[in-house]
Amino acid sequence: MGPVLRIRDHEALTLHIQGLTGEQAAVVNDAVRGAGGGIAIDLRGTPAGTDVALTGPGDRLRGISSILASARPVHQNLSQKIQSFLDNYRRSDYKIICRGRVLDLGSRTHIMGILNVTPDSFTDGGRYLDTDAAVRHARDMAAGGADIIDIGGESTRPGSEPVTEEEELARVIPVIKRLAEEIETPLSVDTYKSRVAEKALQAGASLVNDISGLRFSPDMAKVVADHGAALAIMHIKGTPRNMQKDPVYADVVSEVMAYLDEGLELAVQAGVDREQVLIDPGIGFGKTPAHNLTLLDRLNEFRALGRPILLGTSRKSFIAAVLGDQSLDARTGGTAATAALGIERGARVLRVHDVRQMARVAGMADAILGNRTVE
Repeated sequence: MGPVLRIRDHEALTLHIQGLTGEQAAVVNDAVRGAGGGIAIDLRGTPAGTDVALTGPGDRLRGISSILASARPVHQNLSQKIQSFLDNYRRSDYKIICRGRVLDLGSRTHIMGILNVTPDSFTDGGRYLDTDAAVRHARDMAAGGADIIDIGGESTRPGSEPVTEEEELARVIPVIKRLAEEIETPLSVDTYKSRVAEKALQAGASLVNDISGLRFSPDMAKVVADHGAALAIMHIKGTPRNMQKDPVYADVVSEVMAYLDEGLELAVQAGVDREQVLIDPGIGFGKTPAHNLTLLDRLNEFRALGRPILLGTSRKSFIAAVLGDQSLDARTGGTAATAALGIERGARVLRVHDVRQMARVAGMADAILGNRTVE
């Protein structure tokens, strides 16, 4: 793996570059000096190489990229990566196509309603296992402001056991077929199994939400590409069965970003249209409450990957841990706070249980933020 880059945005941009060789760090240092001021540089040695932080206005950082581009060819890739991160960080024109409809994710925050067709999901297991009940709930969510309905047939809560493909298909396919006939709202299938994804796409889904980020099923990216579907790539550490057993990171943001970046490349190499991919940092999937709070605080850094951020915090246990209250009311209120903050930091899609409430949160946050253009 090459250098890992991150961006922080306060009064000025801070571009973090991790894992540089000594020669690369020296060249970056020389480029800062050659830029004629306006940029602060901090170099720190680590076991993995040299980490560099560059702080200054965006146009000055672009100047560094230009200087590096004129250096020896071996350094031009770093220049291109810096330029790409700076360009992607300012993107707001995200659009994905689902079921023939263009979802303009840059115009406003979109809502993905959660439909768990399972007996054991963590807050609503068993409520919608019956197909008729699931269809009624999906209709209610669509009426309440859901832009996408995300249908899952296997609980991925911490400690959960996997179900067979046959059982998952038996749960989700009848629901997807009914909804595809009865409502216009785009449908997503929440699965990491390529065969389930393929059958769901054939039944009427148009987005695959893969909690493994394409890691659990080697054919998943090809299935998505073959159907011209949209794809959500999520980060997970471990599996649902063991992911919460003492997860450890050197830097949770950098490691999650690298995982998602690699997932993007896997998708594109398999033929998935990059413009059809969303990224999800995987709140609660192999993270402690402190990790989750760090990811939320620094969510804006994920904008540098150049893809819309899908944020799933709804009713999760870290909210109860932070608030010291296990009640559903506390989790819903805490979800609203994470949703509003997430939108301010760049989230374009919120995956939620409480569609009506969170659609209001999103509408208010969008109104406050205006067009959310990053200057």
